[in-house]
Formats: sequence, C-alpha cells, structure tokens
Amino acid sequence: MSRKKIILLAVAVVVVVLLLIPFLKKKPAPTASVKAATPVVATILNSVSATGTVEPIEQVEVGTQVSGIVDKVYVEYNSVVKKGQLLAEIDKSTLKARLLQSKASLAAAENELTYQTQNFNRTKKLAEAEMVSETEYESALYKLNNAKTTVDRLKSEVEQAEVNLYYAEIYSPIDGVVLDKVVEVGQTVAASFNTPTMFTIAKDLKQMQVEAAVDEADIGQVAEGQRVEFSVDAYPGEIFTGTVTQVRLMPVTNNNVVTYTVIIDAPNPELKLKPGLTAVVTIITSEKHDVLTIPQSAIGLMIMPESLPGFEIVPPSMQQGPPKRGSSLVWIKEGNKLQAKFVETGVSDRANVEVLGGIAETDSIVISVGSTSNSMPMEGFSSPFMPGPPRRR
Repeated sequence: MSRKKIILLAVAVVVVVLLLIPFLKKKPAPTASVKAATPVVATILNSVSATGTVEPIEQVEVGTQVSGIVDKVYVEYNSVVKKGQLLAEIDKSTLKARLLQSKASLAAAENELTYQTQNFNRTKKLAEAEMVSETEYESALYKLNNAKTTVDRLKSEVEQAEVNLYYAEIYSPIDGVVLDKVVEVGQTVAASFNTPTMFTIAKDLKQMQVEAAVDEADIGQVAEGQRVEFSVDAYPGEIFTGTVTQVRLMPVTNNNVVTYTVIIDAPNPELKLKPGLTAVVTIITSEKHDVLTIPQSAIGLMIMPESLPGFEIVPPSMQQGPPKRGSSLVWIKEGNKLQAKFVETGVSDRANVEVLGGIAETDSIVISVGSTSNSMPMEGFSSPFMPGPPRRR
C-alpha cells in the first residue's frame, strides 16, 4: 500500500471517530426545576389610557348684536372681570340718532291719533243723529284704526332703538378671566345673522376639566365617579388627579377610529393647568387594596407526571364536588409533592390575580416549571365552569 493511501485512510478513521463521539457519550438523566412563590397582600389595579385636552368647565363667547365701530375697550388678555362689568362700547352716535328719529316719528303719530280720535267721536255723534252718511262714519273709523296701528309700530321702533343703544355697551355675563380679545378700538364689527365674537371668558380657572377621547374598545370599562390620573408636558413628572363626571354617548369618528368623549373634573387650585394643554390620561377602572394575590402565571399550569421526574404529582381532589364558577387551577408545592387545587379568584391586572379563597398565605404556589421533557404552561387549563382572566385590548 502506498504512503499516500495510508495517510488518506488515517484521516478517514479520525473523521469517523469525531462523528461518533457525541453518540458515545452517556445521556444525562432528565432534570426538573420548579419555581414557586407565596401569596402576597398587594393592590390590584386596572386602567384605561387616553389623551385629552384641558379646558375650562364654563367658557363664554361674548359678542355684539349691533353693528358699528368699536369706540372703547376696557379689558385686555387675562383680565379678571366680574358679572355685569363693562368690557367695551360701540360708537353710539348713529344709534342715538336713530332713537331720536324714532321718538320724533312716534310723537307725530300720537298727534295724528289724537286728531283722528276727536274726528271719529264727532263723526260718531253726527252718525247717531243721522246727519252724516254711513260712508263718512266708516272712513273716520278707518283713519282712527290706522292711526292706532302707526302709533303701536313706532313705539316698537323706539323700543328697538333703545335696545340697540343698550347693546352698544358690552358687559361680561359671568365672573371670570378674559382668555381671548379679538377687537381693538376703531375696528368695525358687523352683526348680521351671526353674532361676532369679541371676547372669550372662562368662568373659573381654579376648576378645570379634561375632555378625553377614549377608544371604543375601552369605553365599556369607564363610568362616572372613577378616579383619574393625568400628566401634561408643561410639568414633566407631575401627576394631576381628577374624577370622571360624564361619559358622553355621542361617538366621534376620525379616520375610521371611533372614540367617545369622557369629561374629567380636574381641580386646579395653583392655576398650573392652562386651557388647551394636552393631557395623557389614565382612568382607574377597578382598584382593590390589601388583597391576597398570586402571580398570573400560576393560573392554569399544565404539569405532566413524566415531565417532572422526582416529583409526586397529585391531581385535584373532588371531595368537595366540581369546581365552582370563577375557580382557577393552581399547584401547591410541598417538598417534592405538587398538589393541584382549585381556588376562587377575583380581579386581575394581568400580572397578579386576586385570591378569594382556597389557599393559605403560607402556601408555596408553583409559578413555572422546567425540565428536559415536555412541560408547558397552558393558560385556561381549568374547569369549563371557570372563566379565564379578563382580557383587554
């Protein structure tokens, strides 16, 4: 055999030995690990997130019902005003002239009415004595009625002119703060079908509200009276509190996304919250303090005997009958024994679940298992009579 063949044969033998080494090693015995935890007293909290805008609870737009030139303005931005305080005046010269003209026309019409009344009385007496014709009597009555109608019409015009003159003075309808002022002295305002806005006044900035847009998937969890926490970019790290006061039924659709407006009462004693700020809102939909809890991962673990060598697997006892509605399956670790047990559960925040009964505070609850064989957590492995944990979008 040539030297070259000997070398190739030796190399081939080495390769075969290297490939067989993993198969020649002794396979280790299956190992298993069980992680457990004891129940703890904690707080279970569920919430809904949304965004909204900070607004005054009451905001009034003040306008004018007469046209004219702005003659005087008595307030500025952020001015604190009282109800009935004079804010501005429209030039009154034209309005006063119209009032004087209407009064003069009324005086002339009243004189005409006096004359027609006297003329009718004379004609009536002559008609009763059959000294004038029926046509003359009817003519006198017609003129009297026209004179009365004219007086009534001109009285209405005088009243309207007086009202217009009164409207030339713009007063504040509420106590509050001037948020916006859109007129200046010399500016012409025209009142036609729509009343032009001159000022925007907020009633009380120490009591604000947040108008939050809540997604349709979450609105079913929101109700009046729920506690709210929110933040604004103007004060990073600071948390403001409020209360849900109204859940409006009218849906708002924007880009095929349906939301509902939720009104949140937000006290503002330090005047930090300003109209228009964007708020990131957390609505606390359910909250339980000082309740016995276990990790959510402990619910519904499926443990097979062959998957945990060295452990005694004990199925749930049926001495007390089938599991009740609202019960969940957990495993209690006692040394090397794993005892399955149905316990009554309450609310969950997806991390922890409330335990209402069935276990003791000292029990060691299995929260995960691991081994070289099949062993897997299976959510929902429980009685068909018990519901799964609450789901949220």
